[in-house]
Amino acid sequence: MNSVKTKELQLEQLMPLWKERLEAGQSVRFSPKGISMLPLLRQGTDSVLLSPPPARLKKYDIVLYQREDGKYVLHRIIEVDETGMFYTCIGDNQFVKEPGLRHDQMIAVVTVFTRGKREHSVKEPGYRLYCYFWHYSRPMRYFWYRVIRKLRVWGKRLKSKIN
Repeated sequence: MNSVKTKELQLEQLMPLWKERLEAGQSVRFSPKGISMLPLLRQGTDSVLLSPPPARLKKYDIVLYQREDGKYVLHRIIEVDETGMFYTCIGDNQFVKEPGLRHDQMIAVVTVFTRGKREHSVKEPGYRLYCYFWHYSRPMRYFWYRVIRKLRVWGKRLKSKIN
């Protein structure tokens, strides 16, 4: 029985190699960490195929970009300014938008994602419907998030009074 050894590396370590491959027109596959893109991408289970970004990115594209502080982030574009050079991004599991991202900060765009054992293109109608629904349901999801949070706090207070 063959055992495959894996090593976890930080994005900072991989980025020079990735940028070289992307500039050569090649793609890169990796498994994102964190919960900001839930429920679409799950840490430790799912992966994405990154491709060089086109000259003009579109609303709902998932992009890998570098923040001004040097941190690498994989989030969805939810707004594109009229020039097409500035973007507003947000994670699917977040409520705070990140506006003013420049095109030169964009490193790659997700073209395919693997969820479990199934591979999906970002051009599939079901995926596009998910993007639309998830974006426009954000205000309602935020409302329910706040309600659930309040209920948990009240539940803890009630439990401490009972005990």
